[in-house]
Amino acid sequence: MDLKRKTYFLTSLILTISVLLLLVTGSPLLTIALDCKDEIPLGTPITWIGMIALPLTVYWGIQELRNPTTLLNRILSAFLKIIILLGILWVPISFLLAGNLSFSFSEKASFQGGQEAMRWFWRLSYGIGIGTLVIITTYWISLLFRKSRNANP
Repeated sequence: MDLKRKTYFLTSLILTISVLLLLVTGSPLLTIALDCKDEIPLGTPITWIGMIALPLTVYWGIQELRNPTTLLNRILSAFLKIIILLGILWVPISFLLAGNLSFSFSEKASFQGGQEAMRWFWRLSYGIGIGTLVIITTYWISLLFRKSRNANP
């Protein structure tokens, strides 16, 4: 493992764990306002960092998903890159859905800021995390099958 890749991996891992701890504990840091109007909570950029760092941890941690050699790993790698892109675009897409940077929704009849937009916001948010976990789980399971095939010629 070269130093540059190891540094990227460890940075992504530390950021992912830190963001998860802040979100799971409901840290008061998340509600600190970043602007004078109290419209942008610190939780928005913190969560955004996590949305990018989680899939990047997998990307930098597993060489086979950066430079795949099998069909399955090429597919997993493509999905991982899509998830990284969705993580990067999480704030702009969420802003378009909510109409605000605190990502709050109401009972509006219109799409933006309404209940249907909120459902899409949660699909996007959970999709990034769950998609990353599905990719890494699928990769690990494929390793088990590969090892069992190699052990029984």
